[in-house]
Amino acid sequence: MNLRIFTVVLCITTVHLTYAQVDTSRVNKELKPLRLQKAVKVPIVLGGAGLLAVTDMNFIGREEIYEERNENFSSFRSRTDDYLQYAPIVGVLTLNALGVKGEHNLSTQMWLLAKSELLMMAIVFPLKKITAVPRPDTGTPNSFPSGHTAQAFVAATFMHKEYGKQNPLYSVLAYGTATSVGVLRMMNNRHWSTDVLVGAGIGILSTNLIYLFHDNRRDKRSKIIAVPTYQNKTIGVNAIISLN
Repeated sequence: MNLRIFTVVLCITTVHLTYAQVDTSRVNKELKPLRLQKAVKVPIVLGGAGLLAVTDMNFIGREEIYEERNENFSSFRSRTDDYLQYAPIVGVLTLNALGVKGEHNLSTQMWLLAKSELLMMAIVFPLKKITAVPRPDTGTPNSFPSGHTAQAFVAATFMHKEYGKQNPLYSVLAYGTATSVGVLRMMNNRHWSTDVLVGAGIGILSTNLIYLFHDNRRDKRSKIIAVPTYQNKTIGVNAIISLN
């Protein structure tokens, strides 16, 4: 693999696997500001790397990667990425079918996934129209960001959230698959490196935010306790509320 393309792969892989290791190793719940920070920091890093790649004064510049791809892999064509983007979702469904329990039951998993998908699409498609970046192969003005990569990382983060705590290998496989989709989008000459990096960030961000909001609502419900009371011939209710 060409060194510049390898650098993009390493950038994505190192960032999200570091995130996966931190997330799966913590048992105690974090304070809300820290949980929000953790949810957005990886997408910010990937988005920043994507914007940096637009410039010519860096090692992962999109034009340089584009030229290297055309010099070394000009005839490469594969449709594997069209199917691989959904592989982690299939993995979650398979684990459910085998009786391996995730963080939520199947119906809740599908509801969280659906909301993650909707949020991702609500970000990706308007950006495609607003930015109108030409694709490297056809020039069609809808290159930025990569929808395939965003979809792949929604699916990967979904699997990570549901099964990463049980076994980090699930997270490694999910994010490895998503990274492969991003690489294939560049190898197929369908996207610039900037599209892939930002697409990955959007996918992770979308799923992280949906799970964060879901967990916050669940926490709020569990921290309000109503206790019936009777004092001075008066019936009442004491509410015990635990605040973070």
